[in-house]
Amino acid sequence: MPIILHLDLMLVKRKVRSNALARAVGITEANLSSIKSGKIKGIKFSTLEAICKHLQCQPGDILEYVPDEETDFELRHAS
Repeated sequence: MPIILHLDLMLVKRKVRSNALARAVGITEANLSSIKSGKIKGIKFSTLEAICKHLQCQPGDILEYVPDEETDFELRHAS
């Protein structure tokens, strides 16, 4: 998957526990765990906004785009 989530790293950097973030954002710990592990297909902007607000970070601190080889190949050969 070309989108890598670094929420667990940001939690460590900010010294915030998962359960505290889940409560502050208004989501379940199970949903937060799914976000941390990358086992999600999408995330609401409102949830991302609440996470960033609580952790005082930018979306780019949590999300990273890393193209896989197939995507990279398709982009190079598109015309």
